[in-house]
Amino acid sequence: MKTSDIRKVFLEYFQKKGHTIVPSSSLIPTNDPTLLFTNAGMNQFKDVFLGFEKRSYKRAASVQKCMRAGGKHNDLEVVGHTHRHHTFFEMLGNFSFGDYFKKEAIEYAWELLTEVFKLPPEKLWITIYKDDEEAFEIWHRTIGVPEEKIVRMGEKDNFWAMGDTGPCGPSTEIHYDLGEEMGDCNLEDDCDRYLELWNLVFMQFNRDEQGNLTPLPSPSIDTGMGLERIASVLQGKLSNFEIDIIRPIITAVEEESGLKYGRDEKLDVSFRVIADHIRAITFLISDGVIPSNEGRGYVLRRIIRRAYRHGRKLGIYRPFLYKNASIVVELMENAYPELRASLELVEKITLNEEQRFHRTLTLGMEKYEELLNRIIEKAEKVVPGEEVFKLYDTFGFPVDFAQELAKEKGIEIDMESFNRHMEEQRRRARSAWKGYEEAEEKRKYEGLPHTTFVGYDEEEGEGKVLAIFKGEEKVASLKEGEEGEIVLDRTPFYGESGGQVGDTGWLKGEEFEAEVIDTQRPSLGLIVHFVKIKKGKVKTGDKVIAVINKERRAAIKRHHTATHILHKALRLVLGPHVKQSGSVVDEHRLRFDFTHYEKPSSKQLEEVEMIANKAVLANYPVVVEITSQEEAIKRGAMALFHEKYGDKVRMIAVGDFSLELCGGTHVERSGDIGLIKIISEESVSAGVRRIEAVAGLEALKWARKKEEDIKSLQESLGVPFDKIREHVEKLREELKEARKRKNSQIEIKEVEPKKIKGVNVIALKIEGEREEAHNLVDYLRKKYPPAAVLVAFKKNGKPSLVIGITDDLTVRLDAGQLIKEIAKEIKGGGGGRKTFAEAGGKDPMGVDRALEMFYNKLEEVL
Repeated sequence: MKTSDIRKVFLEYFQKKGHTIVPSSSLIPTNDPTLLFTNAGMNQFKDVFLGFEKRSYKRAASVQKCMRAGGKHNDLEVVGHTHRHHTFFEMLGNFSFGDYFKKEAIEYAWELLTEVFKLPPEKLWITIYKDDEEAFEIWHRTIGVPEEKIVRMGEKDNFWAMGDTGPCGPSTEIHYDLGEEMGDCNLEDDCDRYLELWNLVFMQFNRDEQGNLTPLPSPSIDTGMGLERIASVLQGKLSNFEIDIIRPIITAVEEESGLKYGRDEKLDVSFRVIADHIRAITFLISDGVIPSNEGRGYVLRRIIRRAYRHGRKLGIYRPFLYKNASIVVELMENAYPELRASLELVEKITLNEEQRFHRTLTLGMEKYEELLNRIIEKAEKVVPGEEVFKLYDTFGFPVDFAQELAKEKGIEIDMESFNRHMEEQRRRARSAWKGYEEAEEKRKYEGLPHTTFVGYDEEEGEGKVLAIFKGEEKVASLKEGEEGEIVLDRTPFYGESGGQVGDTGWLKGEEFEAEVIDTQRPSLGLIVHFVKIKKGKVKTGDKVIAVINKERRAAIKRHHTATHILHKALRLVLGPHVKQSGSVVDEHRLRFDFTHYEKPSSKQLEEVEMIANKAVLANYPVVVEITSQEEAIKRGAMALFHEKYGDKVRMIAVGDFSLELCGGTHVERSGDIGLIKIISEESVSAGVRRIEAVAGLEALKWARKKEEDIKSLQESLGVPFDKIREHVEKLREELKEARKRKNSQIEIKEVEPKKIKGVNVIALKIEGEREEAHNLVDYLRKKYPPAAVLVAFKKNGKPSLVIGITDDLTVRLDAGQLIKEIAKEIKGGGGGRKTFAEAGGKDPMGVDRALEMFYNKLEEVL
């Protein structure tokens, strides 16, 4: 059975059992700061299980994209060494929110596996929690599994908890016996013979801070089955890496490397790592993760570098991962059509990362060889773990590679010290990943009903105070001068979400008046007003009139609809790979982050702006439609994969120009925006760009400010408006010439070329900038051929060196090689061409030594 058929059969089975089919959420978790990546099918239902959110259904099924690399669930270092573990994988799951429980969950799983997928019952083994007699009775009495094939396990294996406190419960697992040829062992031995297929979690208790368990009023079901694992069984493979959606990647790597998979287990590890990691790379970038030095981006960077390094083990010393992204898309786009539009972006970002890592690996190798040589010179036998960790942390230099090189020279690495530094880095990363505080903050709202939001149609309305908070404490009232949070049963105030800021305004009752300084949405369906009491006293149960700041809301609406229009315009000009990566919409401006691999040209930005304003002038109607997410996507609506949507979604159409899913507030017609003006464009990180724009009255304010600036400049220069550019260019040229004259004067006063074997050798330091140093090197090369010139300068207290060699000396001299040697004197590094090179360093005291070394080196070489 093909993997695509397995997905289809699974979902159709549970749909017939009354389950709502829910699309996979993004790999970037929404509204859950405790998670680095989506790592299980239940993640998108977490607020439902916790009671923060209600859905229109009580049964659900999904095929969820998952990532286990970083955070609590981290399989990164294991991948490749087994046939079962992955960073990226798909999880089949069925869920019950207070509906059916153990009996039905077990019966569904057994029926699907044995009657639909036709797995032999005698091949299936069951584990249960040691004290779960109910599960044992269902398996043994109801299903008919022999007692000897039901294995009781402890809390570590068969008891699941969402966290240290909160929902938890026993679980039961279904395992497949691959046969004695995979090993003579028992299920408890965790050997390769028994393949865990399906985990059924019975959420029936709540655990308090003392560890006490109390039954939940509405027990729930959370199940997960790895798609790759069930596919390996149904396709008759002993390895997940042999199934139809992974093996073609290995075949491509075979062709790239000229080696064959299955002939050498050490090399097979590398084949599996690459096959797994390119899947992870493709999906992560497609979902908006960009390589960086922190958080999710850092994990992606590690994955790319680990895969690239394993390519070197297969004899591939060039970028190659980016070429395999297209294979992943071909294999997976039927289930995830969004991959096709992201392919070009995935290839560009991956290639850029591979090229960067190739350079850092080369530099890391140089540094490591220097370190090993110092150890040997001292007649020592151990490389300090701290030094190896620095190379790993700075250059991504692999520790196993470092061990191999050390072993060749008869020395070893202090791995205890290395591991200590690694653990300290992980600890810092964990503490830097904000999350648990926000999760605890959300707990104080537990049990509150959804707020009815009326702000799409009303700017003021009546409501009732349901709860009041002062800090972490729930209180009965707030009095004049105090600040706190108020929850109403209904409100026109928009809670910050989807990039749009929260409303401000006023709450007024018979005995109080409160200024709303912010509005937040801590979970789907709950709106919280942050207030300062200006007069009187507000109490739980009070009736209030809620009035938003209407003028501010109008400005926000203009900027929000402008964001949709700019998004579409960017896609039309730059390509369909453009996706929203983040946004902020307030009353003053809009900020829009989007995926794109290079700086858009001025001409492209002008075209984007022109298309956007034509859409404004067209005065399109802005139409809101409530529909299902599936129907909206079919109709071409743009969905943001890191956003969280309910079972019904708002689809915003700006005429026939733009179609997006959005919960924000918008103008009634595009002409209400007035004008859209892009005011800046910059890089946020590799592969992500940012534009800022203003709309409506804010655009007019911006234009007036620019007009004032131009008038001021015009007065300062004393020239008419149409002559400003020409005059500024003239001043720039005069400044450039003045700098050249200054450097020429330095040269005339201080330079006395030293003749070495017929070559004019010059080394000097100047008080100047980088451009001045470059100009001086060029000047001296031309004035004293054949010449070798070194100019040193300092910027912000840090030294820099520039070396220039005349073309006729490149047979004998190489500026790039010279700079590497001499830069050591200033504790730095650099490089360049044969005729020109530069370097930066940390030690200004080494500049004089660098000048002297330049003369000595030239005498030695010439």
